[in-house]
Amino acid sequence: MSSTALAARLEAVAAELRAYPTGTDALRLLQGLSNAIDAEKVALVAEMDEHRDFEAEGCSSLKNWLRDQLHLDGRQASQLVRSGRTLRDMPDLESVAVEGAVSLDHVDAFTYAAKHIDPMVVEQCMNPLLDLATHAAPATVRQAVKKLRATAHPDDLDEAWIKGMDRHDITLTPIGDGVHLTGFLPADTGAKFRTVLQSLSAPTCAEDDRPVSVRRVTALDQLLTGILDSGLPQDKGVRPHVTLTADLTALAQGADTATGELAGFGSIGPAQLQQMLCDANLTPILTAGKHAVLDVGRTHRLATPHQRRAVVNRQGGTCAGPGCHGPVVHVHHIEYWSAGGSTDLANLIGLCPRCHAAVHQGFFTIDPDTHETHRTLRTRRTSARRTRAG
Repeated sequence: MSSTALAARLEAVAAELRAYPTGTDALRLLQGLSNAIDAEKVALVAEMDEHRDFEAEGCSSLKNWLRDQLHLDGRQASQLVRSGRTLRDMPDLESVAVEGAVSLDHVDAFTYAAKHIDPMVVEQCMNPLLDLATHAAPATVRQAVKKLRATAHPDDLDEAWIKGMDRHDITLTPIGDGVHLTGFLPADTGAKFRTVLQSLSAPTCAEDDRPVSVRRVTALDQLLTGILDSGLPQDKGVRPHVTLTADLTALAQGADTATGELAGFGSIGPAQLQQMLCDANLTPILTAGKHAVLDVGRTHRLATPHQRRAVVNRQGGTCAGPGCHGPVVHVHHIEYWSAGGSTDLANLIGLCPRCHAAVHQGFFTIDPDTHETHRTLRTRRTSARRTRAG
């Protein structure tokens, strides 16, 4: 058919659509025609793939030709190619596709079935799947196909679960304007997280017109704030807070220009600093002058809550062990309490559990004046049996 004749036929269809008294019937007809046209494109793409006509026009692959000549993106080109193979192998599906009863997104669900389900099972369930495809959205068909796969191949689900264990991870990476969150959660943990997030991010009232993205982030912030306000086990009863360091003199002289340091992120600007100070429970930590308020001598063996905050702040929340970047969990007496050491700030240092055990085992020492750590060379005691020649 010439391009002129094809254009004339399309114009006739458009005129027929405009003649419909209501738009509902016109839309149903137009969607069927669109599906049928897509099916015809799939047939032409399959024919081109078989005869490798794209090579005559200098393209190395069929997908490249579709991107170059039809200006399709990679997803659209891939869909046309794989749909051709699926319709070739499923003639019943091809018939309803040519009639315009299903879209290429419906065909994708059958492509998934052909790849992941035993062909005999797919063939036995073809009629109910086709009936569903002609009356339901593609997402519903995909859900049915996945349920069929779970029923036919339950062991595959466990294999995927075991394989996914190696991917479990959450990574927080500070970037220029915030923190980038990436990771992979197991199905059960992901389901819990999604349930909580959906509940907390629901609109608060009919007038709540915040975008869902804003509501989700706000919900996560509320969740984390609630946990921190309750206290963490490793903090020994001290309510944990995000550490924000700011210079008091700079704040007093120019609040509009003073910046701060947010632990785990870096520098923040004056406006964000003011907002965080407005919402924060402030805990002042003395960073100059005498430490009399923070020193309790021999009256207390364990570090006080104020001392713990001061130690954590002094070390930036990081363990003082050699090369360690773990969190501060234990507050250690540099000069042991049992040896007469006092519970004064100058005699306290923050360590993670592993480094705390290492210092007591003698793997490194801590300078009482500078708080610098020094590795200790240790050798295991071994016993050797000497034998004498007879």
